[in-house]
Amino acid sequence: MAVVQTSIASDRDLYPSRTYPEPVKFSRQDPVVYSDPQKAAPLTKAQLAEYEEKGFLFLDDIFGPEELSSLISEMKSMCLDEAIKRRPETITEKGSGEVRSVFSVHQLNKVFAKVAEDPRLVAVAEYILGDSVYIHQSRLNCKPGFKGKEFYWHSDFETWHAEDGMPRMRALSMSITLTPNDHNNGPLLLIPGSHKSFISCVGETPKDHYLSSLKQQEFGIPDKSSVADLIEQGGIETAVGDIGRIILFDCNTLHGSNGNITPYPRSNLFFVYNALSNKVSQPFASDSIRPEFIGARHSIKPIKSVIFN
Repeated sequence: MAVVQTSIASDRDLYPSRTYPEPVKFSRQDPVVYSDPQKAAPLTKAQLAEYEEKGFLFLDDIFGPEELSSLISEMKSMCLDEAIKRRPETITEKGSGEVRSVFSVHQLNKVFAKVAEDPRLVAVAEYILGDSVYIHQSRLNCKPGFKGKEFYWHSDFETWHAEDGMPRMRALSMSITLTPNDHNNGPLLLIPGSHKSFISCVGETPKDHYLSSLKQQEFGIPDKSSVADLIEQGGIETAVGDIGRIILFDCNTLHGSNGNITPYPRSNLFFVYNALSNKVSQPFASDSIRPEFIGARHSIKPIKSVIFN
């Protein structure tokens, strides 16, 4: 059973992890929605309330058929491209060698770069984070049919904090579905309300951890007891939907997915928006720096602001 602790243990590290011999549960110290609620918003009050309470939100009908067709074409091309498979930004499935994820796609692909800076997405990110934003990470998750392995329960923030040096919970992800996501092909699973707690994980970060963790993560994952407690409190919600659905979720929301043993791939495009005021520094629980294509550190490019002038 995880130890519950609601106070912050260190002035330097607000969310210590991978330092204690047993799991520790901290209360979230940061807002979920940063902007003044009186300010004009790109989401309805009901949507913002749902995001704040659950830690995620589904958005539909953002992209039109032609836009989606273009994105799907680029996705298929990238997932099957042998040259892409050989690039360092590409992570292959353990065992099969199929493309699992391609990172930094907003820098590798002009179509994806344009979507990353789409005002319809940027406005939402800016409002929730209360700041101008940049892309901390982007990736294409291909999750091929029959061979797509699971992603174990995790908080992205725990990894970004421990291994990249992201100081505060002021980032979010947008996952755009480029294939149908149904109950059978390994859709994203989310734990409502889990973003309100930070689970300190056990185990020292191995050197160059990303080389193994992006294939199958073993460190930086919450303990079973803490996950069970959070599921008992909030349940599990499955992110199913048609092509074009956006799964918007807080950086600290616990999520994962099962393996895909169906013939049908589950491919999603991810953009991680981070507040400019929340740029990464030195990792809080790692002696090595992850590559730039996994977490932006030097190539930070502020996106032209929609809300902030």
